[in-house]
Amino acid sequence: MTLACERLKELDNPFLTADARALLRCQAASELIQGGQYEAARDALGELWRGIGVRPDVEALGEAAAAEVLLKAGILSGWLGASEQARGSQASAKDLISESASLFERAGEREKAAFARSDLALCYWREGAHDEARILLTQAAGELDGTDPERRAVVLLRWGTVECSTGRLHSALGILKDTDRALRDSENHALRGSFHNLHGLTLRRLGDIDSNVDYYDRAIIEFTAAVYHYERARHEPFAASIENNLAFLLNKLGRYADAHQHLDRAGVILARLGDAGHLAQADVTRAQVLVGERRYRDAERVVAGSISALEQGGEAALLAEALTVQGVVWARLGDYENSINVMRRAVSLAEEAGAVSDAGLAALTLIEEHGARRAISADELHDLYRRADRLLKDTQNAEEVARLRACARVVIRRLTGVQLREKNFTLFSAVHEFEAKFIAQALEESGGSVTRAARLLGIRHQTLTSMLDTRHRGLSKKRNPVKKRLRSIIKKAN
Repeated sequence: MTLACERLKELDNPFLTADARALLRCQAASELIQGGQYEAARDALGELWRGIGVRPDVEALGEAAAAEVLLKAGILSGWLGASEQARGSQASAKDLISESASLFERAGEREKAAFARSDLALCYWREGAHDEARILLTQAAGELDGTDPERRAVVLLRWGTVECSTGRLHSALGILKDTDRALRDSENHALRGSFHNLHGLTLRRLGDIDSNVDYYDRAIIEFTAAVYHYERARHEPFAASIENNLAFLLNKLGRYADAHQHLDRAGVILARLGDAGHLAQADVTRAQVLVGERRYRDAERVVAGSISALEQGGEAALLAEALTVQGVVWARLGDYENSINVMRRAVSLAEEAGAVSDAGLAALTLIEEHGARRAISADELHDLYRRADRLLKDTQNAEEVARLRACARVVIRRLTGVQLREKNFTLFSAVHEFEAKFIAQALEESGGSVTRAARLLGIRHQTLTSMLDTRHRGLSKKRNPVKKRLRSIIKKAN
């Protein structure tokens, strides 16, 4: 019998107060959450759980018990919401955790309040709001210095995760050293699994920076250790996530068959658990492996399924990554218009969510796939590059820097105009490009008015309208909506 089950059996005691019952349920739920058993933790809360993001009824409870119940409801709303891709789940989870932290503060429980704010940071991180998450975790780690080592290690690992995911890899390594010291005497397999996983992620990204295969080899060792510890802790969702991490790295190394094997193992676990969110994430990795194998039709099917699942939730950064992969697949299949549109959406979605690195990479991918073939205008191409350069200004990744430089060359070639000896040159394509450039400028200067734009261009309104309706349909979004002319209600005399 697990400790959580033993705690729940104590509920049979008829002399327990409402507060004591609530605290027992929260303690059992907490132990299950640490093992990744989120549905079991939800069940352990019993009548206190009213659904994802729904505030529990705590009016009859004392302040301390109410704070614990709100915290557990918020934590579970965040995890289950991410797993089930429930829209708005992270926002409601933040409300519940914030209320809990305030109650802890009022009760003088500063350590509990600090730890609760680290859970709040996780919600921000899932939404892609990395700066807000970093601020909360920095404060929490400082407030917990010199307290329970394992509790501080949890906060440090969360902080390190944010730093790693935003490219601050040396900062992440420093945090990992502090975490290792905090865990020196710990036998907590779940925490050790998290430590090895984050270490593996950081080493993998350092390998990306230096193009150093040694980092990748060390990362594989760390990921393998993480799987071992998570299996010992019976933490199946996290073990599946590590299998996905291993697959992602093996894909980079061109070891596609090995990558599929790890994704198969992850898929079996996640399907059994009904974890739609992490299963969608594994499918994004699967699609990337299939792209590497040039199996574009298979990749199209897989990534479409992941997008359908991710659309239901609030994890904008992961959805943007999936949309970018879909854009690449469609580009390789020759569906250029849909490819461009979906990657434009990926850039905007990631940037609006604060996931600047994902937004920058999506912009680079759009340039790489479509810049040279002139499917987008030179002006838009220039704007995309400037946007990517701004979004990736802090990157240390050698691969990303190399991609920026390569994209800069594409943009420069386009801005210099069509060259006579350029591959696939035709006079029609050259004229078409110059037409598009000046029509776009005229529409922008005229505020979308076709009449005023035509006047600027020195052509008739009907001529410009015809051009927009035929060979320059891509510029239609720059014009004002067409208004139907009203017919006269006065009948003409016969």
